[in-house]
Amino acid sequence: METLHLIVGVAVIASNLLAGAWGGVAWLRNRPSVAFWYLLRIAQGSVVVQVVLGTALLVLGHEAPDGLHYLYGLLPLVVTLLAEGARVGAAERELSGLDFESLPSDRQRLFALAIVRRETGIMAVSALLVLFLALRAAGTSGELL
Repeated sequence: METLHLIVGVAVIASNLLAGAWGGVAWLRNRPSVAFWYLLRIAQGSVVVQVVLGTALLVLGHEAPDGLHYLYGLLPLVVTLLAEGARVGAAERELSGLDFESLPSDRQRLFALAIVRRETGIMAVSALLVLFLALRAAGTSGELL
């Protein structure tokens, strides 16, 4: 199970790097990317799997050589959940006090694009933060990547 935890850890790092970079480029270019959202969900799923594996290892009596490993291992899940909340809040802020349905279709499109851009930025930053935390977790694991 330790080997699987290591493999999924590498997947967390790689998938969050890819999602963060892809989302960052999409945000900078101001172009929505459907692929980004698929990459992001894969990255988020890998975080959940990694936390479950780490918890299982802990329950089975395996301990990390450094206590910080637990902090760096759990924080990516916290960041993921907080980012999802911020993403939802961003859409609500953009639409607050606005009768979206009464707007002409071209204005609706502009608002929708603004919301997607804001959400993409939030989630790309969160993926890069998860990447950093996962690298720190790897550094405190006692294993070399």
